[in-house]
Amino acid sequence: MRSNTRPSAVVHNRVTHHTQLVRMHNEPASEAATERWFLSARQRGNPATAIRPWTTGNRVEALVDGATYFDQLARALAGTRRGDIIYFADFRGDTEESLGSSSSSIGEALQRCAIAGVQIFGLIWRSQPKWLEGSEGKNAELARDINDAGGEVLLDARTRRAGSHHQKFVIIRHPDRAEEDIAFIGGIDLGLSRNDDKRHLGDPQAMAFPSAYGQRPPWHDIQLAVQGPVIGDLETTFRERWEASHILDLPSPIRMIADRTFHAGVVTGNPLPDPLPDPPAAGEVAIQVLRTYPARFRRYPFAPLGERSIAHAYRRVFAQARRLIYIEDQYLWAPFVADLLAQALRNNPDLHVIAVVPRFPDKEGLARWPSLIGREQAIKVCRAAGRERFGIYDVENAEDTPIYVHAKAVVIDDVWAMVGSDNLNRRSWTHDSELSCSLLDERRDGREPLDPAGTSDGARSVARNLRLELWREHLDLEPSDPGDELLDLAKGFRVMQERAEALQAWYDGGRVGPKPPGRLRPHVPERMSTLRRTAALPFYRFLYDPDGRALRDRLRHRP
Repeated sequence: MRSNTRPSAVVHNRVTHHTQLVRMHNEPASEAATERWFLSARQRGNPATAIRPWTTGNRVEALVDGATYFDQLARALAGTRRGDIIYFADFRGDTEESLGSSSSSIGEALQRCAIAGVQIFGLIWRSQPKWLEGSEGKNAELARDINDAGGEVLLDARTRRAGSHHQKFVIIRHPDRAEEDIAFIGGIDLGLSRNDDKRHLGDPQAMAFPSAYGQRPPWHDIQLAVQGPVIGDLETTFRERWEASHILDLPSPIRMIADRTFHAGVVTGNPLPDPLPDPPAAGEVAIQVLRTYPARFRRYPFAPLGERSIAHAYRRVFAQARRLIYIEDQYLWAPFVADLLAQALRNNPDLHVIAVVPRFPDKEGLARWPSLIGREQAIKVCRAAGRERFGIYDVENAEDTPIYVHAKAVVIDDVWAMVGSDNLNRRSWTHDSELSCSLLDERRDGREPLDPAGTSDGARSVARNLRLELWREHLDLEPSDPGDELLDLAKGFRVMQERAEALQAWYDGGRVGPKPPGRLRPHVPERMSTLRRTAALPFYRFLYDPDGRALRDRLRHRP
């Protein structure tokens, strides 16, 4: 059948559409776009918090891999002086871990700040003893070293049973030069094994880890450096936790001995300094601060029934995805998360999903089986819905050693991105404390395609640049490579797929000839027998991936 549209009209329509896209690029993002991608205060579902719906005027830099983060953190700490303030929260801390190319360790750098008159306030998860594969002793050692130098760092055990404080952030405030205020937030702990770079040869200071990752486990991770008004909301997150309760832990004889050993107490310390005004605008990025807190019998006053704004945000944006959901995640193992991705794939025939995950679990022996159950099911659900439009990969370095993917990042349609401490599982969405930032540029990216999703939201520089930087690393492209073939989302999906399949074919063929470029291989989860699956299921459901929602929310099937 011939079209009734004249060729001149077709050309005119194409030119008009391109002109509209160029005009869109030159205009600030509309408030409507922000409202589509961000949660309102009501949608956050936690009226008790003082966190604002979102802030604008922020600057964001993605720090890919721990060496990049530690270098910047070392410089920021070295730039502090008497009267400045540092707030930080951490899941694991090791006082001896080297801060990038700096000659200082984390403990030495923070001790030096405290001795110089910088006020330091920290909240580190209490954790479990070493014999339970916890970091209680190391966390307490870092707290003791900073406290002995004049800081105030508390071991925080105010979690749900079998839960953890998983937030990882550092905030540096300068009362007399607010334009220098900076915060670092993401998935990187102040701990061993994190100081790895893009070559992924591993951190010389390695923590105990499964032997499949070698003596120096290669470690891939992401942190954000942010400046601007969002720092006020990040500081509020710290203040809410610090001021929540006087009792940090229930007293017990064993822990009282540990407290005396590491100079730690069971009550909170001194009041925090009065909050400073927001730093001035530093960029053109809108940021929404999102958290997870569980419902507890001993309620958090800032989240009496918990907070699940991270989960609510993902449900919102997965439903809005049209061309690409790109995921890097340590624990993509929740079937209900896979159901959300599968629904998006079914609803949008042009949508593709890529997930980059660790090749092997972070535990050995029998302990690894529960972590494999959820991922096996998640892959099955997504593959059934997306078929060739779903790709899941793991990563290795030039020496063929698997890289442990600890990153927690999602990019959708080159418009919206999120980086933080949360993983795509029930534990991170309901049970542990988590902190993430979702990002939306106020101005659009100028490279074609200008509007890859066809929704008039347009590609945004922060989201697109984060995706391209991650893909360049995984495809072994130089940072100077423009990656033009990766800009188109569907073509980029095929490039990732073809590179991964070529590398796998090289292995399957006996490693004959030059090794194909790239680090990606198709992810094939370890197979489990029915007996192992049955035995591991209760541990997965109640210990590895528990539900932290209030009972009334579970009974009413509230997400």
